Parts: sequence; structure tokens; C-alpha cells
Amino acid sequence: MSDAVQHPDLSGTYRGDPAILDLADWLGSAVEPAAFPQTRIRFRNDRAAASVGLDGLGDEAWAAHFGRFAPLPGNLPQPLALKYHGHQFRVYNPEIGDGRGFLFAQLRDARGRLLDLGTKGSGETPYSRAGDGRLTLKGAVREILATEMLEALGVNTSKTFSVIETGEKLWRNDEPSPTRSAVLVRLSHSHIRIGTFQRLLALEDADEMAQLVDYCLARFPGLPPPADAPARDEPAVRLMHQVVERMADLAASYMVAGFVHGVLNTDNMNVTGESFDYGPWRWLPEWDPGFTAAYFDHAGLYAFGRQPEALHWNCGQFAVALRLLADSAPLIAALERFGPLYMQAVARRWCWRLGVEPRGDEEDTRLVSLCEALMREGSMQPDAFFFRHRGGRGAAEGALGEALADYPPLPSTHEYWSDAAPQSMLTNEVEAIWAAIDERDDWAPLHAKVAALRRMGEAHGSAPVPAGHATPA
Repeated sequence: MSDAVQHPDLSGTYRGDPAILDLADWLGSAVEPAAFPQTRIRFRNDRAAASVGLDGLGDEAWAAHFGRFAPLPGNLPQPLALKYHGHQFRVYNPEIGDGRGFLFAQLRDARGRLLDLGTKGSGETPYSRAGDGRLTLKGAVREILATEMLEALGVNTSKTFSVIETGEKLWRNDEPSPTRSAVLVRLSHSHIRIGTFQRLLALEDADEMAQLVDYCLARFPGLPPPADAPARDEPAVRLMHQVVERMADLAASYMVAGFVHGVLNTDNMNVTGESFDYGPWRWLPEWDPGFTAAYFDHAGLYAFGRQPEALHWNCGQFAVALRLLADSAPLIAALERFGPLYMQAVARRWCWRLGVEPRGDEEDTRLVSLCEALMREGSMQPDAFFFRHRGGRGAAEGALGEALADYPPLPSTHEYWSDAAPQSMLTNEVEAIWAAIDERDDWAPLHAKVAALRRMGEAHGSAPVPAGHATPA
């Protein structure tokens, strides 16, 4: 790890650590960022920046680093477009990789975690195929809203770090065009994907896969496998157990949040279990397992209720890739833990969002089932349901009321719980925020929404600790 870098615009807590350089020769391609006509800062996440010592950057330095991508001190000398394959809607595609983004920098937070600054819309790369490497401003605004809402609801998610409008006009089939352009920077706990391992399997490169396994174990440490797990000391098996734990918890967090990611492809699956890369996401207007986010998901492969299945399937593809290094049996044993781990994660996260103390797996699972049935039968919106019943309130009659009577409430003194209605993130709200920007260049509704979501996050209290990590992630 490098020492803290002294720089006029950087905090003494800034610690660059470009660990990826050990793998860079085969993991990615050095690229040049696009030269944009303008770099107009539209969103800077000073809360996230403070966590990595970058909140002291002035606007000029911010635009230089996150719009023109001048290297940060003691960091990557040039952006790195990462190489990977992946299953996209369960069709294997070897022709992908970072097509409109790159890894810009790596740094440590106050807890010592290795974090990435990665981009979206930063220009063409060798993996752009027919794409222009750009991001629409609306897409960037949607990512701000998704990450802020998810963070407030306790989901282990990337942070939208910066959005800069770039002055280009883009043409898109799914937006009124021409439309405005932007470049986004995200702060994320790794950009190593399941698809990164799939590429090495396709190349049959066991040496590089072993290096990647060691990198993940060292840089994103997790808990050891259960004592009775076969081959538990083998590096590939250890990593498989960690990824299964993380993915089961991620699936549970989506369900408790009432969130539909939309494109749960293996190239969108981070081995740290952190959710990232938001495209056609949606929040449930009512509790409907068949609800989909992507207009092109005609078969409902990634429908709300199928998301646990999707992440389990992706873990299966990770096991297939790791067969290059390990036998099937111990990898399958790790994969078989997904179901029980998922149910446990749903129970603990459900109790957290409902504002009650957990009482044990059996009782908590029954409580979840009662809540789901009530939402489904009443076509209830999940945000409204959890708000109404926070701490056991609002359910005096019926089976749910009887069950909640046995649950001690968590402290709920925050004034948010006395609001007339909860925060939500339904399509009409998103479109109204975008319309203000698109039609009047009015950013006030966006900033007000971000502030409201952060207030909601404060009301919920400390989020559940993500599973599968040796230290809090």
C-alpha cells in the first residue's frame, strides 16, 4: 500500500493503491479517455469523496480528474479498460469487456478496504464494438437515483461519485434524441466480475486464473468456509464460498428493497457481492414477483421474483469457471449453501427494514411470509408497507398483528417515521425529476430527492453488514 499522498487538493487520508497493476498486462488494456467539448459538474458526492480523502478537491481539480481524467497522484498512470466475457440473458458472449468505461484509480478508505473509481460514458475502448462509448445524461441521473435509494435501503451498492455533463448530443433508440451526454464515475468495491473468470476459462489460462483468485482473496478478504466444507483450504474453493455468501445476501437485499436490477448477467456480477451498473432498473409499484424492469426481457428471466434464481445461476457459472483450478465436488458443496444463506439473509434484512429485533430463523421466516402474503393480496407498494408497519405499528388485527406483537421494536425516534408518506422511487417520480432537468435545466428536484433519500437512510440506522467479508464491507 502506498503512503498517503500529499497534494494541495487532497486530504491527508487519501491513499492511492493501484493494486491492479500486478495483473494489468493481461486483465485489461490501457486506453485514452474521450476529449469532451465541456466538463460541467452536475453532481459530486462529497459524502463518498470524504471516505477516500477526495472531498477537498475544488471544482477545477474535480473536473480535471473526473471529466478529463488526469491521473490521481500515486495511482494508475493511464485508465485500464478491463477484459471479460459473460452470459447475457444466459447466452454466452465472448465479445464484451469495458466498452464505455474503464478503471481510473484505486484507493483505500478509512477502514482499509480497496476501492475502485470506475467510469461509465468515458469514450470508446477496444471493446466498444459498434457503440460510441458514451452515456446519456438521463442514464447518469437514473444511476444517481438508483444508488442513493439502494444505499438508503441497506443494499451493498456502488456509489455514484461524480456526474459531469460533456456537451455532446447523443442518439439513442430508447430515448428522445438527440439527448444530452455525461460521464459518470462510480466508487465501487472492485470491478472484478464473474465474467472476468469466465474469460480465463475460455482461454484455458489456469496460471492467470490462479493469480486472479489470489488477488481477490488478498484484496477482498472473506471468512473461511465452514469447518466441514470439503477442500476448504484450496484458494479457488475458499473464493467460491465467499462469492456464494455475498451473492445470496445481495439477492436478499434486492428482494427486501423491492428492487429489480433488470440485467443480472454474469458480466454485471461483482465478486465482492456489491451491486453496480444500473440500466433498466425499477422499484415495485406493488408486490408482484412477475414484475420486470427491462422492456426487452420478454421471458421475464430477471423478473423481481426470479432474481435469487438468477444470482444462484450466476454462482453456478462461477463454479464452472473455477473448475479450471478445483474439482467439482467442493465447488458444488459451496453452491449448495446458496439457498439456506439466502433465506437467512432475507430474514435478517426484512427485520431490519421493518424495524424489529430478529427472533430466530423459523419465526422470522414466518413473519416474512405473512408480510409477503399481505402485500400480494392487497396489491401493496412495498415502501408504503414497510413504512406503515415500522416497529410493529399499524397491524393490530389479524395474523400479522399477532406475529408482530412478539417482536420488540428497534428504536424509531427519527422524525422521518412521522412523515405523511415514505420515500419511494417509482417511474413517475424518476421521469418528473428528469423532465425538470431536460426541459428547464432545473436540478433542484434531483438534489432535493437525494437529500430526502439520505434522510431516510439515517432514519433506518446502520445497514446490515454485507455477508461474506472478513471485515465490515
